[in-house]
Amino acid sequence: MSRVMSGVVAPALGFLLAASGAAGQTPEARLAELGIELPTPDAPTANFVKAVTTGNLVFLAGHGPCGGLNETNTGKVGLDHTVEEGYAIARWVGVCLLASLAREIGDLSRVKRIVRVFGMVNTPPDFTQHSQVINGCSDLMEQVFGPAISKHARAAVGMASLPRDQSVEIEMVVELHDP
Repeated sequence: MSRVMSGVVAPALGFLLAASGAAGQTPEARLAELGIELPTPDAPTANFVKAVTTGNLVFLAGHGPCGGLNETNTGKVGLDHTVEEGYAIARWVGVCLLASLAREIGDLSRVKRIVRVFGMVNTPPDFTQHSQVINGCSDLMEQVFGPAISKHARAAVGMASLPRDQSVEIEMVVELHDP
């Protein structure tokens, strides 16, 4: 490789590694770097379980903000909360999803791919920035797992209401490495 090419490629590769987390770093180590400690998952509020594993897929039930609901995470985004506040709520819901996933599978290094994220945002009828809100969860997954694992299919939709007036609810499908 020429000196010119190596001068271009090496910095680009360094940027890609930095953007996806340090090479060889575990998701748990990335969470620690982000200052995130996974909470104990809340118990389900109805007749369901938080996660179901079948084959190498984990289906995570719709999660709202864990640790209790209050005025900071209930109400409508676009009325009671700004898009930026909705983003922060969706990011926290992503942390709650990771807590349930870790409880289900043990080691987050078992994650091969975040397959799908389905985000629901409690909004007034004229709200149109659902994707920007659910980016809070998607961006967190990229920070924790890197882009190769975290890029997922996604839907982000508005809802007239959500259970217990929570502002955001997200479900996720995750593929695991073969045992």
